[in-house]
Amino acid sequence: MLIFESHAHYDDEQFDEDRDEILSALPKSGIEYVVNVSSNPESVKSTLKLAAEHDFIYAAVGIHPSDVEGLPEDTLDWVREQLKAPKVVAVGEIGLDYYWDWEEEVQDLQKVWFRRQLGLAREANLPVIIHSRDAAKETMDIMVEEDAGSIGGVVHCYSYSPEMAMDYVKMGMFIGIGGVVTFKNAKKLKETAAAVPLENIVIETDCPYLAPEPNRGKRNSSLNLPYVISAIAEIKGITEEEVAQATYDNAKRLYRIE
Repeated sequence: MLIFESHAHYDDEQFDEDRDEILSALPKSGIEYVVNVSSNPESVKSTLKLAAEHDFIYAAVGIHPSDVEGLPEDTLDWVREQLKAPKVVAVGEIGLDYYWDWEEEVQDLQKVWFRRQLGLAREANLPVIIHSRDAAKETMDIMVEEDAGSIGGVVHCYSYSPEMAMDYVKMGMFIGIGGVVTFKNAKKLKETAAAVPLENIVIETDCPYLAPEPNRGKRNSSLNLPYVISAIAEIKGITEEEVAQATYDNAKRLYRIE
């Protein structure tokens, strides 16, 4: 059973002590591809380094909404240049995050950077990885206004309603599902997993965060993806092999990896 990890953060400091050990274990456990996703200029650099050092790791380059404050004026041009690096397969993660109750000025800046980076993705002909937290309507409004469906991409760590998920699917987007789908109280995400066609789902960990049951609360890694696969298979009434194969094929299609 081959697995495609569509969203990870192996450059995170939580992996500093045993990163090489973890990464070497992934291919041996059926993890054939990993997309490591950046969030700020420093993580762009560390993500590109990981992709250069490991054949099975690809890179996503972008500025996370929580990291848009205080950036130098030339940051957008710098990001544009980094998108030309080998093995960059997406712009991300980008979007809106209102969880921390930012001041209106910061929320407006997040919107500016969201639109800017959608534009970069269009220029570079790359899909986008969308981060949206406590900003459902605002994210959808910008996606529609910017015709993001024509760019393509994934709404990662999806956390809104099944109905909105289907609106994203109609737009041509993939839905990223991770460890939360294994939680007993994750009714909305389970309903989303049931509603969204299998051909529009990709699996992810967002590691080191959001480990699935039975490892909830611990550091996450791609080695936990079989739990996500098992949960989706149970929800959809199909085999784990079918889920693994479909999400593997979907992620290759999403990231345009031959």
